[in-house]
Amino acid sequence: KAPQLCPLSPDLIRNEVECLKADFNHRIKEVLFNSLFSAYYVYYDMRWSCEHLIMVWINAFVMLTTQLLPSKYCDLLHKSAAHLGIWQKLEHGSYSNAPQHIWSENTIWPQGVLVQHSRCLYRAMGPYNVAVASDVSHACFYFLFHCPLRLLNLLILIEGSVVFYQPYSLLRLEKWNHTFSMALILFCNYYVLFKLLRDRIVLGRAYSYPLSTPHRDK
Repeated sequence: KAPQLCPLSPDLIRNEVECLKADFNHRIKEVLFNSLFSAYYVYYDMRWSCEHLIMVWINAFVMLTTQLLPSKYCDLLHKSAAHLGIWQKLEHGSYSNAPQHIWSENTIWPQGVLVQHSRCLYRAMGPYNVAVASDVSHACFYFLFHCPLRLLNLLILIEGSVVFYQPYSLLRLEKWNHTFSMALILFCNYYVLFKLLRDRIVLGRAYSYPLSTPHRDK
């Protein structure tokens, strides 16, 4: 197969991925710091403090993540991952009769092509492939963001688990201030879960519709 053309150059795609990786890591650090900072202010009852700490931290984590990683930003990460592509490492000798190429940073490799890089054999798995075959960070970036709903599904799973656990915890509380605090967090979690599910339904339909048409990238 001959290399396919892409509207973006390989260097531009890789540079975009590096910038997005740095920006994404910065946003995640901000999410972790601010959610832990919010969870720091808890009561001093050890058991209650630990449980309340976890509830506040998870709630703050999900809310900050949805704020700092909005749908448009996640869509940008998804498109960049689609342009980046992914490689599968193969055993030497398993495709000895198939055409093999030397990996080049200036080439956009089509799906299924075999290349040699750093004395290893790789097969292109994405529609377009400009990722460095041996770069683990490129593989992680593609794994996290090539599915546009993966991050949203993860947040729904986390928030849903908390919402299912909190009513059970609420029934075991005896002090009114603990009950009031947990009920307030539960109310906030219901709202956050509602927004996440709404976004999941809307984005799920938006991403599933273009799959049936030949003009998905337009």
